Amino acid sequence: MSLIAQNEELKEFCKRLSSAKYITVDTEFLRDRTYWPKLCLVQIGGPEEAAAIDTLANDIDLSPLFALMRAPNVLKVFHAGRQDFEIFFRQMGELPNPVFDTQISAMVCGFGDSVGYETLVSQLAKKRIDKTMRFTDWGRRPLTPKQLNYALGDVTHLRIVYDKLRERLNENGRNLWVKEEMAILTDPSIYEIDPREAWKRLKVRTNKPKFLAILREVAALREEKAQHKNVPRNRIMRDDAITEIAAHAPNSRDDLNSLRALHRGQISGHMGEEILAAVMRGQKTRDEDCPKVKSRISPNRKIGPAVELIKVLLKVKCDTHGVAQKLIATSEDIESIATNDNAAVPALHGWRREIFGEDALALKRGQLAMTTDGNKIRMIKSSD
Repeated sequence: MSLIAQNEELKEFCKRLSSAKYITVDTEFLRDRTYWPKLCLVQIGGPEEAAAIDTLANDIDLSPLFALMRAPNVLKVFHAGRQDFEIFFRQMGELPNPVFDTQISAMVCGFGDSVGYETLVSQLAKKRIDKTMRFTDWGRRPLTPKQLNYALGDVTHLRIVYDKLRERLNENGRNLWVKEEMAILTDPSIYEIDPREAWKRLKVRTNKPKFLAILREVAALREEKAQHKNVPRNRIMRDDAITEIAAHAPNSRDDLNSLRALHRGQISGHMGEEILAAVMRGQKTRDEDCPKVKSRISPNRKIGPAVELIKVLLKVKCDTHGVAQKLIATSEDIESIATNDNAAVPALHGWRREIFGEDALALKRGQLAMTTDGNKIRMIKSSD
């Protein structure tokens, strides 16, 4: 078990792995007290060795690691890698490439929705993971042997998981399915944080244009402050404070002082002025330029039966093909399909349409029926 904290060690380690066909990768980070994740450890597993890189070591230069993450000849294997990708994007200015995600691959291979790493290790590697270090403080030094052993287990077992999943994908011919999903997951726009999009994180119950315009401006202000100070969003302002400001549209400090969700420390000095300025910008926004909430289609009596039938079809298709339902369609997607034959949902495109979408439309149109055959559901296509 190896911990790398010196530049020469890191350089030599990355050089040895630069000719590997693939490496397994995981990170340990902290985020409870900061806006940006604080990277504490990067674990790398190669064909014959594994090591944890101490990213908090004094004067550590991570350039060799980043070069390895960019190496086009080395596949980087992650499990549920979205947060890892976000960290590398922040550190490197780009995403690791090429990459493979075992959680997505497991969903394609029938292991269920958002299957966990422990489950895959248990079923494919026949190993058990010690959970006692799961909530450890990775920012404290020195790291204990037990911490390192746990951290390295996230990449050593992952090699077996990857090999087993790759075998299954080769057998079932679904490598292209995974490739499509990885293209979505490695779209840089996912990891570019635009403060003016921060309002979409908030739960609102109205679609009034001015309310949403003020909400957008105040949420953007909070996001910019949190990024600049590198503190959690709620340290700047809570979600309920933003929605209260948007609802009351205060235009003076007295108005701000009357809001229950704000305390004086948040509105004193420049912050109060900036909140009022954000409110004013929102109020001056033209209606056609105000943000809009995507309305969720509520099943009514007309489409309700179609929705329920399509849900049954989804389960049958996913069970038949060994694919996680979450990967094919959400409840909202199904409601959209029941309402619109050309709904802009993934289930009506590519491989999803082949195994589910086409039949979902046929079922809705009365061109496909379902019946029970013993303990199975059988499809009957119309002869018309």
